[in-house]
Amino acid sequence: MRLLLVEDDLVQVNNLKPALSRAGYAVEVALDGIDGAFKIREEEFDAIVLDLGLPKKTGLEVLQEMRVAKNNTPVLVLTARDTWQERVDGLKAGADDYLGKPYHVEELIARLEALIRRKFGQSSSDIEHAGVRLNQDSQCALDSLGGQHELTGIEFKLLRYLMLNPGKIMSKTQLSEHVYEEEQLRDSNVIEVYINRLRQRFGKEFIETLRGQGYRLKG
Repeated sequence: MRLLLVEDDLVQVNNLKPALSRAGYAVEVALDGIDGAFKIREEEFDAIVLDLGLPKKTGLEVLQEMRVAKNNTPVLVLTARDTWQERVDGLKAGADDYLGKPYHVEELIARLEALIRRKFGQSSSDIEHAGVRLNQDSQCALDSLGGQHELTGIEFKLLRYLMLNPGKIMSKTQLSEHVYEEEQLRDSNVIEVYINRLRQRFGKEFIETLRGQGYRLKG
């Protein structure tokens, strides 16, 4: 899952980003509203964590602009004041959920995962496809024979994204963008290595290769 964190407080960013990475998110950061709005316009994210009290452009303005542009990416709004009026303004502008500061990181991640589950039509933290069950909390998977597989961070991110998009063709570039964070070298050729690792775990036919296009999970 590719996540944008729009937050100007570096202490919050430095605390939150590692926790989100451990939870399986490829995190990009914007430190003000203008940069956040630009990244939202130019890039694709699975979810956005948006502080309302941003410099240069407020989070409310960023949210209003993306909804006017028909961008339906789930947004979790952060607010320092946590007044009922600010919560109402955020929800009316198109926020999917809100969280007041200070917050527990575990609650933020749980709310974020709930938003993403709704986006992809999932009702629990377990994702199932073609006999494979992936538990997002433990980052482990069960194969069709009941064997348990402890996944590496990259394997988990890659498998989760594929399982949330069954039947869709995913290019190497698209997969790398949802696996690697902004400061990491995004070598799309490495994706093939991890695809083969997943095939070794769950069978050669589990992931199809479409020459010149990319990969997709079998039906």
